[in-house]
Amino acid sequence: MKALPLPWERVGERVTARRRFMFAVLAAPFCVLAQKPEKVRRIGLLLPQPPGAKPAWLEAFNQGLRELGYVEGRNLVIERRFADGRDERLPGLAAELVRANVEVLLAGGPAATRAAAAATTTIPIVMGTHDPVEQGLIASLARPGGNVTGWSFLSAETAEKQLGVLREAMPRLKSVAVLVNPGMAAH
Repeated sequence: MKALPLPWERVGERVTARRRFMFAVLAAPFCVLAQKPEKVRRIGLLLPQPPGAKPAWLEAFNQGLRELGYVEGRNLVIERRFADGRDERLPGLAAELVRANVEVLLAGGPAATRAAAAATTTIPIVMGTHDPVEQGLIASLARPGGNVTGWSFLSAETAEKQLGVLREAMPRLKSVAVLVNPGMAAH
């Protein structure tokens, strides 16, 4: 039985970066990984932290892959690169992942995303960070452009939409208070 191609591998179909993200991170496990995979998939992981630091999302990601039939060493290779807290190492590590022929690159944070985007314009890069538009990682949330996509939290663009939804839900609302930590760039 031949493994189905991942959605970003479909020829002749224009797939936006947002759709690549949706398929690569959310839909691909359900439509591709639910089958017994035969092809070995290669994922690149670029993190600014040292190897011992494990972001909370990383274990959930690994668990999801296991639940859907991907077993590292059997049908999955995760190429991991850690910068040990030294962002200046990220460009070289990103270039290593590109040379390793990964199919998708997961970048942990803005510095890793910038390094990955500088290393490739063809491999889908999935990032998660606060306000990627303000940081210059994507053109907009609606149309990220290029090969960088992912998810965002605490952005000015989404805050406006959230306030709009709140206003519609509570038309008599006169004021809103927002608590922030001015020491955090995300706020």
